[in-house]
Amino acid sequence: MVVYKLHYFNLTGLGEPIRFLFHYGGIDFEDVRYEMNEWVDLKKKFPLGQLPVLEIDDKEHVQSMAICRYLAKQVGLAGDSDLENMEIDAVVDTFNDIRLKISTVMWEQNQEVKKEKQKILHEQQIPFYFKKLDEYAEANNGHFACKKLTWADLYIASWSKYFSYAIKEVFNDYENYPNIKKVVDNVLAIENIKKWVETRPDTFC
Repeated sequence: MVVYKLHYFNLTGLGEPIRFLFHYGGIDFEDVRYEMNEWVDLKKKFPLGQLPVLEIDDKEHVQSMAICRYLAKQVGLAGDSDLENMEIDAVVDTFNDIRLKISTVMWEQNQEVKKEKQKILHEQQIPFYFKKLDEYAEANNGHFACKKLTWADLYIASWSKYFSYAIKEVFNDYENYPNIKKVVDNVLAIENIKKWVETRPDTFC
């Protein structure tokens, strides 16, 4: 029996897509969480000094996208061909382009700089990327890629709680993007995912 142990912070973020994949597949794993104030002392313990880290039978594996692709194959949510996998990766990479912009603004410490970046983010970048993702969902019959449920759907759905905090001024659960909302709502209605979201630790994001 394979033993999985996920190391991440006590929030959703990059750990949540991995948790979604584990719960979707009904795979048992240890969800090890760290508080931010612990991190300075702990980071030297991990291979790249960053999280998430997934232990598989006591061997540490890094990089969240690599971990997601591995788990997607284990739970049947990867593509059926190299072309399908490229399509899935392109959607996830597009989403991560805007996700990184959102995170950069969220963690900006200089308030004047943050205000300037936030204006561009809210007025230009979010509408541009969300519109593109909405078009992907419309073109793929209620999915983000390959016209079927893939890990891209779970990945994007898993960021909803984070976005509700990071861009709370403009985020309304994708109400202005009905095709994205349909995909996200469908993922959150999957029984194993629904149960996880209802019972997961209550964190600020």
